[in-house]
Amino acid sequence: MKKTGILNRHLAGATAELGHGDGVLICDAGMPIPAGPRVVDLAFRAGIPSFQEVLEGLLEELVVEGATAAEEIRAANPAASGLLTTHFPATLTHVSHEELKTLSADAHLIVRTGEARPYANVLLRCGVFF
Repeated sequence: MKKTGILNRHLAGATAELGHGDGVLICDAGMPIPAGPRVVDLAFRAGIPSFQEVLEGLLEELVVEGATAAEEIRAANPAASGLLTTHFPATLTHVSHEELKTLSADAHLIVRTGEARPYANVLLRCGVFF
């Protein structure tokens, strides 16, 4: 039995399958989930687990070379916007929310959180550790 890191068996297995260039969408409870990508739904109750908890847990395990968020996050959810800016100061790009939804259809993995604040979504692009 694992004692550290991601304990959820579905999420741990899904992250182990990721490769360079694969997309991982971490999304709030309201984000439309497209057909196709593998989904690990962690949502339990409104706000649980939070976008921040899931993002930071995944960042401890993944190499990320870039991130994309919706432009709307800046005005509608300054806390989440600041969190992303802190974690990705040089590699964060913004697109419209509609474009982010379109891009999420090509993600390898979608991780749905219980986050109940708007636009708490980010599409990560996996890198390599060497």
